[in-house]
Amino acid sequence: MGRILALDYGLKRIGVAVTDPLQIIATGLTTIAEKDIWEFLDEYFSKEKVEKLVIGYPVQLSGKGSESLIAINPFIKKFLIKYPEITIEQADERFTSKLAHRAMLEMGMKKKDRQNKAFADTISATIILQGFLESKKRR
Repeated sequence: MGRILALDYGLKRIGVAVTDPLQIIATGLTTIAEKDIWEFLDEYFSKEKVEKLVIGYPVQLSGKGSESLIAINPFIKKFLIKYPEITIEQADERFTSKLAHRAMLEMGMKKKDRQNKAFADTISATIILQGFLESKKRR
């Protein structure tokens, strides 16, 4: 059984979270610059067995896709070609940024640290992955 990797894909930064090999616990891994995603994935996949990628799919409350889809859809297409052995699932990422900021408040992070958007991106990716794991249990 391989890990599940999750991405909170943004136009500037991408939050990354991963499960343990038994796919029980979601843990924030890092935040990387969007321009470095392919180098990061190549290196990570060379070291770890990953069987699935969960990507936050930004949908507005109306059900329409957000402007981030301009970057996400081409990323998904290229990922499927480059890594055909790894499946992709899309996860609704509505409210993950708000949940991430709430989590940072509850963790007692200082205001200066809460303003670091990289922390929020990593936490958002973790929330996306944890939500995916919970929905998987209910199925």
